[in-house]
Amino acid sequence: MGRDSVLTDEQWARIEPLLPSSAGHPGRPFRDDRRVVEGIIYRYRCGIAWRDVPAGFGPWQTLWKRHRRYSGDGTWDRILAALLGEAEKVGLIDWALSVDSTIVRAHQHAANLPRAPGERAGGAGPAAEPADHALGCSRGGLTTKIHALTDGAGRPLVVLAGAGQGGDAPAFPVLMSALHVHPPGPARPRTRPERVRGDKAYSSTAIRTHLRSRHITAVIPEPADRQANRRRRGRNGGRPPAFDRQDYRERNVIERFFGLLKQWRALATRFDKLALTYRGGTILRAITIWLKALGDTP
Repeated sequence: MGRDSVLTDEQWARIEPLLPSSAGHPGRPFRDDRRVVEGIIYRYRCGIAWRDVPAGFGPWQTLWKRHRRYSGDGTWDRILAALLGEAEKVGLIDWALSVDSTIVRAHQHAANLPRAPGERAGGAGPAAEPADHALGCSRGGLTTKIHALTDGAGRPLVVLAGAGQGGDAPAFPVLMSALHVHPPGPARPRTRPERVRGDKAYSSTAIRTHLRSRHITAVIPEPADRQANRRRRGRNGGRPPAFDRQDYRERNVIERFFGLLKQWRALATRFDKLALTYRGGTILRAITIWLKALGDTP
């Protein structure tokens, strides 16, 4: 396989039927889908400008327009959903989930669009470009925050993007509401994990109540200030929340996912002006992770 051949024949066979062109498309026929998709992957993996993508993938304008279209019309999300459904069918998903976020520094080329404060943390989903373009000022400067839910093996189930200064706790219900894994066939989509592992940023009363109401085990440590406040109130402070310290050690899988995500240089640093296309790149990375996982399944 050459340096620019980024998908195997088996991987391409899985996603080709899920692309819009496979079902027919009015107007001019699409340019070779495989080379275009591989060109998009190549650009995000190498972190180069669209104009610098090798000509063998086709005109750079075609690559960008196709990625912009697939990010906006939900094509990347539908492909990921189909792969997740296939993984659930063969029992590949570990439903002991981990939740966290990571900060990504925005390049100056990504920061020259007018911005207004966003309406809600967790932002850009399919066909939704937030008013702030998922850019905000944090300690690292102008940044974007990637929020994710991963399965017990550190493979992504939900990935969202928000402004860098946004909190983790407000994004949690958005992540949970986006969790729908629909296996092929008449079965209902699965939306409820067995447990959720999160760090102290997710130790809010609202999150614990939400998980308890859905019979989901919360593996979340209690912050020191909450412990002190509960002890200060004595008997009225109530009992401490249950916490499985041994199980919490497995939360490191989401940190490994973020490390894997940022191996693609255009995801480790944000060059995209639109949150829509940047998040599309993260979904494309999730697709490649699940393609590899499904390919390793006997």
